[in-house]
Amino acid sequence: MIRSIGCAVLMLFLLVPHAVAASRTPIRAKHGMVVSAESLATEAGVEILKRGGNAIDAAVAVGFVLAVTYPEAGNIGGGGFMLVRLANGSCTMVDFREKAPAAATRTMYLDSIGNPVVEKSLLGPLAAAVPGTVAGLLHALEKYGTMPRTKVMARAIDIAANGFPVSHRQKASFDSSLVEFNQFESTRKVFTRNGSSIKEGDVLRQPDLARTLIAIRDRGSRGFYRGRIADQIVAEMKRGGGIISLRDLADYKAVERTPLTGSYRGYEVISSAPPSAGGTVLLEMLNILERFDLRGKGFNSSQTVHLIATAAQHAYADRAEYLGDPDFVRMPLDELVSKPYATNQAIDSTRASASINVRGGIPDKEPGHETTHYCVADQYGNVVSTTVTVNGLYGCKTVVDGAGFFLNNEMDDFVVKPGAANQFGLVGGEPNAIAPGKRSLSSMTPTIVLHNGKPFLALGARGGSRITTAVAQIIINVIDFDMNIQEAVDAPRIHHQWLPDEILYEPRALSRDVVAGLQGMGYVVRGIHEHLLGRSQALIIDTSNGFFYSGADPREDGVAKGY
Repeated sequence: MIRSIGCAVLMLFLLVPHAVAASRTPIRAKHGMVVSAESLATEAGVEILKRGGNAIDAAVAVGFVLAVTYPEAGNIGGGGFMLVRLANGSCTMVDFREKAPAAATRTMYLDSIGNPVVEKSLLGPLAAAVPGTVAGLLHALEKYGTMPRTKVMARAIDIAANGFPVSHRQKASFDSSLVEFNQFESTRKVFTRNGSSIKEGDVLRQPDLARTLIAIRDRGSRGFYRGRIADQIVAEMKRGGGIISLRDLADYKAVERTPLTGSYRGYEVISSAPPSAGGTVLLEMLNILERFDLRGKGFNSSQTVHLIATAAQHAYADRAEYLGDPDFVRMPLDELVSKPYATNQAIDSTRASASINVRGGIPDKEPGHETTHYCVADQYGNVVSTTVTVNGLYGCKTVVDGAGFFLNNEMDDFVVKPGAANQFGLVGGEPNAIAPGKRSLSSMTPTIVLHNGKPFLALGARGGSRITTAVAQIIINVIDFDMNIQEAVDAPRIHHQWLPDEILYEPRALSRDVVAGLQGMGYVVRGIHEHLLGRSQALIIDTSNGFFYSGADPREDGVAKGY
C-alpha cells in the first residue's frame, strides 16, 4: 500500500505546476506509532507503548501531556471525541463533548433587540460549557486501557511541575493572544511575564496545573468534578460572570456512542457520530464522490476540485439543517450517510451550484486553530483516533485561578440565533439551539479506515469547519491518487463549506489555469496566504509487511514517533 514518493510527486507537478515540494519520507515503525502536534506528547505515548501499554493507555497519556504542553487546544478545560477500534474488531466512540450549564438559555448571547453579542460567547467565563476531557480520558482508560493512572499520567505531571522550554511556534501562539491574556489576571499570571510575552527558550512551569493533575491521578474524575478543583472553577465563574455550577460539574459524564460507518471504493470508513457532525459530512461527501472517476480527472484538476467542492456543499447544507445532540433531537442519519441518498443528489459535473439554491447565505469568519488531533496504533491491533478542543484558540482565554488550565468557549458552537454564524462561519437551526445539559454540534472528525477488515488508516484534523474537508482529501489522496501517508497529509488542500459560497485554496494548491477553469464554472475562488485548511495527523498500518507509517502535518510541526 505504501507507494514510492517519486511517482506521486511527479504526478502532482504535472497536474498542478509547482504545487508541492517533495514530502518527507514517512516515519516507519514495527511495534507501534504515535502522531500528534507536539513532540513531548508524542514521546509520552511511545514510552507507554514501549512499556507494554496498549493504544488506549498511550492515547490517554498523550491527552494529558497535551494539556500541559499544548494549552491552546489540548486542554483539560475542553472536550472531544475518542474513536477506538479494538483488536477484537469492536468499535466505539467516547463522547466527552462539553455540555451547556443548567442555567443556559437560548437567548443568553443576544442583546435587548435580539441581535447576537459575539464577544459574550467567545471571551470570558460566560462562554464556557462544562468541560469533558478529564471524564472522557479516564473513562477510556478505565474501560479499555491496561495501565493505572499513576503510570499514564506521570509524564504530564512531571512536565507541568518542572517545565519545558517554549518553542518558537509556542511563543508566536502566546503572542497572538497576549492582549486577551492580559484581560484576565489568572491568565496573565501563568501565560505572560508580568504582562509581557514569554520568550522563546523560557522554561514554562505550571505548578497549579501539576497540582490539578495530581488530584486527578489520586482521585480520578472526582478529583476534577468535585472538591477543590470544582470549587475553583465555580469561583472563576463568579468572578467573571459565568454560569457553571457545582451541580453541573458533579453531573457531567462521558458517554459512549456507536460510530458511523460507510465505505469508499471498497474501504470501510468508521467516523464520529453526532454530536460530532464530522462523520456524517465525511461519509456523505465520500458517497457523492464515489460516483466519479477522480483518479482519471487528476489531483486538484478543475474537475476534481469542482466535485469535492460540490460534495462538501451538499453535505454542509445537510449539517446545518439536520444535525445536533442526539440526546435532544432526532436526525435522519441512516439516510444522510446512505449510498442512495448520495446517488439522488443532483450534481452538475460542469457547473457550480449556487449555495443559495441549496440553502441561504451568510458571510465567512476566519477560523482559529483551537483543536488538536492525535492517532495511536499498537502492536496488539488496537487503533485510537482522538480529537480534543477548547473551541477558540485558548478557549475563552480564562485560566481557572489556582488550577492552571484554560476554560473552553464551546457555547459559541451552539446556534446563538438561527441564521447567525459562529466563529467558523457555520450556521445552523433548531437542532443545535442552546439548551441546558445539551452538547453543541462539532466539526471534529476522528476517523479510522479499514481495508479487508483490518485497520489501515487513522486520521483527523484541527481547523474548525475545515476539519472534515481535510480528512476527506487525505482519504482521497491515499485511495484515489496512490499517495503515501506523508504525501497525502502534505498535499495542498481546498475547502468549501456551503456558506459562504466560495472555494478556498492553500498556496500552490491550484494553478492559474485551474482557478480560471473553476471561475468559468461559476465559482468564487479565493486563495489564502497560509496553509490553514485543516491541520492533520495520520498514520497507516500496512498489514502486508507489518509496519506502521506516519503522516505528521508540517502545517503545525506535527511529530510522529514509533518503535
